[in-house]
Amino acid sequence: MLIGISKLISPELLKVLSEMGHSDEIVLADGNFPSSSHAKRLIRADGHAIPELLDAILQLFPLDSYVERPVALMQVVPGDRVETPIWDVYGRIIKERTGCTEPFEQVERFAFYERAKQAYAVIATGESALYANLILKKGVIQ
Repeated sequence: MLIGISKLISPELLKVLSEMGHSDEIVLADGNFPSSSHAKRLIRADGHAIPELLDAILQLFPLDSYVERPVALMQVVPGDRVETPIWDVYGRIIKERTGCTEPFEQVERFAFYERAKQAYAVIATGESALYANLILKKGVIQ
């Protein structure tokens, strides 16, 4: 363990976050996401919810300030009547940690999958909320 680093950040995740460069992307995947088949690098965070993990990551990880929307959400499939209150939770965490008030881009489901395949890593979580997947684009450390 280290001082000042959340216990949610495993040594493997800390290594990956450190390796990533400007504009690299990382996926925080919910429990339904096909993480194993879509990941170049898979990090297991089973049992952890995405909001707490997002908060811990954003204490170490700058979002890209050179793009309009540094966070991507998987768009709800048309006709699906699912509510997405977790997106509001994400928005509050991102605003608190980064000051960014409109960080989200919505990406069509299959386009999201393709983008996830190109991401630097996928973190497989135990998040049970539907449409809880998100992609973070790394920024520059000032």
